[in-house]
Amino acid sequence: MKTYSGAPYAAATHSALQRRLLRNASFPPRTAQQDALKMSAVPMVPEVHLFLAEDSVLLWARLETEDGPLSAPYWATPWPGGQALARYVLDNPELVAGRRVLDLASGSGLVAIAAALAGAAEVTANDTDGYAIAAIQANANANGVLIATVADDLTDGDGEDYEVILAGDCLYTAEVAAKMLPFIGRAMQRGATVLLGDPGRGYAPPGLLRTLTTYESAPLVSGEDGQRDQTSVLTPVAVALTS
Repeated sequence: MKTYSGAPYAAATHSALQRRLLRNASFPPRTAQQDALKMSAVPMVPEVHLFLAEDSVLLWARLETEDGPLSAPYWATPWPGGQALARYVLDNPELVAGRRVLDLASGSGLVAIAAALAGAAEVTANDTDGYAIAAIQANANANGVLIATVADDLTDGDGEDYEVILAGDCLYTAEVAAKMLPFIGRAMQRGATVLLGDPGRGYAPPGLLRTLTTYESAPLVSGEDGQRDQTSVLTPVAVALTS
């Protein structure tokens, strides 16, 4: 998908992308239209409703007829790591209540929405995908919460002054993990609380991260690469990351 620089998003760009996104939603949902978005409850987080793809591959093809070649619409799928992390935040609201929160690589905005519902003072959702930014705002509006959006790649920094960094399903390839893990270390070194959701893809180093909880039988989603029976919420190990 196209990567946009500059944050926050230019209002005109944001509005245009959101209109395009919502044109691809089916109101009311039509079972015969498999290339549309449908407002659906998230399996592990039924408190939250999102615009989700009926079939992400067909939706992808439909969007490309409008905009040309695009990367996959990851924002249209509730990935297991994000579901687990959102569930954990809602079940443990004291982690974010009254604090400034950054949801890194936010996708649909699920984790950011959970943080807002749990009482965070401020929530910012970050993604470099233009359609994700539009989806985050559409989903935030649908759930009655206020979320700021930032479209830059933030992984070269340390999360600035955010007190809590949330990242659901952000270690999904070796290349991405190689960018995310140093960022996580820098954020923790300056005192941020860092929580990750991970379904066991194999890129979360066990010596650097410890498990806070594990959810059994995380629901599979369209486009998921194989059966995953467990999804964990992780946090950095201070000694390992600061040594």
